[in-house]
Amino acid sequence: MKKIAVFASGGGTDFQSIIDANAREQFCEIEYLVASKPQIGAITRAENNGIKTLVYEKTKFADKDAFYGYVAQTLKKSDVELVVLAGWLSVVPASFIQAFENRIINIHPSLIPSFCGMGYYGLKVHTAAIEYGVKVSGATVHFVEADVDGGAIIMQRAVYIDAEDTPESLQKKILKEEHELLPWCVKKLCEDKVVKTGRKVRVLD
Repeated sequence: MKKIAVFASGGGTDFQSIIDANAREQFCEIEYLVASKPQIGAITRAENNGIKTLVYEKTKFADKDAFYGYVAQTLKKSDVELVVLAGWLSVVPASFIQAFENRIINIHPSLIPSFCGMGYYGLKVHTAAIEYGVKVSGATVHFVEADVDGGAIIMQRAVYIDAEDTPESLQKKILKEEHELLPWCVKKLCEDKVVKTGRKVRVLD
């Protein structure tokens, strides 16, 4: 069974969706939560489920690069095979991506390549979609590469945008899809049922 690490920067609802799905289906070992700062909701979720945490604290690390180096070393020592960015609001450095090449995935709250890349996170993504006037948005799970949100797409889910939708209501719709899509993709990766050839990704039954 593959060991995974989940990275989160906030309340950790996507993280919780993986915890809950894994409790039902037992497809991985969640070895670590990596948190971008202390006292976030995701840490409480990890503690409640007996999951170890690695936390970025400015008083303990010279900078974020030093933290990423420490995390990479720790995860490799623990034989972590898959890294899942689940609401991680920091750009992952190239050195970390190289250390886990084709083994880092991210979930983004839009249908990539729309409304993605630098500056598109949180409610900003949903505000941009509504202001542009698109009729559908959704969630995308993709591999992580140096180009922000530019990695090969594993799977997407779409939702309709209604005339009365606000950024908050659209976020709620998309989160519902994220909480099904992300654990499903993690499960498929842990079962070696994701085949990547360049930018083309095939998910096996």
